[in-house]
Amino acid sequence: MTSEATEIGPSLLRTLPGRYYCDPVVFAREQEHVFESLWFCAVRAAELERPGAFRTVQVGRESVLVVRTRQGALRAFLNVCRHRGARVCVEESGTVRRTFQCPYHAWTYDLDGRLVAAPNLVRMPDVDREERGLLRVALREWLGYAWVCLAEEPPSFEDTVIGAATERLGDPEAVERYRTGELALGRRISYDVRANWKLIVENFMECYHCATIHPELTHVLPEFAKGFAAQYYVGHGAEFARGAEGFTVDGSAGFGRLSGLVDAQDRRYYAITVKPQVFVNLVPDHVIVLRMFPAAVDHTVIECDWLYAPEVVASGADVSRSVELFHRVNAQDFAACERTQPAMDSRAYRHGGVLVPSEHHIRAFHDWVLGRLGPEADGP
Repeated sequence: MTSEATEIGPSLLRTLPGRYYCDPVVFAREQEHVFESLWFCAVRAAELERPGAFRTVQVGRESVLVVRTRQGALRAFLNVCRHRGARVCVEESGTVRRTFQCPYHAWTYDLDGRLVAAPNLVRMPDVDREERGLLRVALREWLGYAWVCLAEEPPSFEDTVIGAATERLGDPEAVERYRTGELALGRRISYDVRANWKLIVENFMECYHCATIHPELTHVLPEFAKGFAAQYYVGHGAEFARGAEGFTVDGSAGFGRLSGLVDAQDRRYYAITVKPQVFVNLVPDHVIVLRMFPAAVDHTVIECDWLYAPEVVASGADVSRSVELFHRVNAQDFAACERTQPAMDSRAYRHGGVLVPSEHHIRAFHDWVLGRLGPEADGP
């Protein structure tokens, strides 16, 4: 996209053309140059507490196996047998005792990925069991999640992941004060959204739509009715309404403020986008983390976690009012994205749409996407 194609006046800027949201060729390049090249938030570490606990996650075109080793560390591998390429682990999650065995020819790997057994292996003393082990994938832990990267030389985690939070909040310590890694999972809801992943990112980044489709949210955060999202400003958190006691569907009180927060973070909502697939929502008594798993050019699976202080979850406290607020927001947002997706293939959207001033920050996201895809994506 040239500047001539995108600059149409001081008030309106061009979006990406419609084909970027519906062309399988574009999506294939995104799988390679975005999801398989950057850090990808795969699984909540606490779900894999015991040695042998595992989960398989689709990252771009690859199935990735994340497992807790007997030494207590997390490891990630490509879920591909080194013999003939069969998928080693066919279950989405579970626990094994000591090994993973390929269901095709019984090649067997320990929790560190080393080849430990195979039919007639003793007759092949020249086979290097380390060399023929599962292919390792880079893994880092942050906010209580395991992040993986398929790139041979992963980009700096500090710059591309942690740096996104610092860039948004303007304070390196602001996110750490929520101690998200120490929180407990209070609820998880999965959403199957028939829309391109970029439409979901754009929706999360702006609030021009909030007064139209989010009555519950604007009741608690009245400034959102003006159309400017929290992410429009560096360091800004939307303030709760005077009558709202907590971030709940009816504005009623939630739970005690998370330890570690400063007064400036009380009664405030902050939102962070960590490209390419994570949204973090911070409120005084809980944290909401959404992870996108793009399945096709027009299909995205989203896992949303509501995280609370461990004592809140252990007590069996009713978290439904805080869950219900953002669940409604999610449902409203995803329905809007699904209404938009069909038009991406319309001749009316061939050259894209426009961004109004309160959405101009989305232009930076579009430039980022174009930079990742390279000139080859600007085909016919």
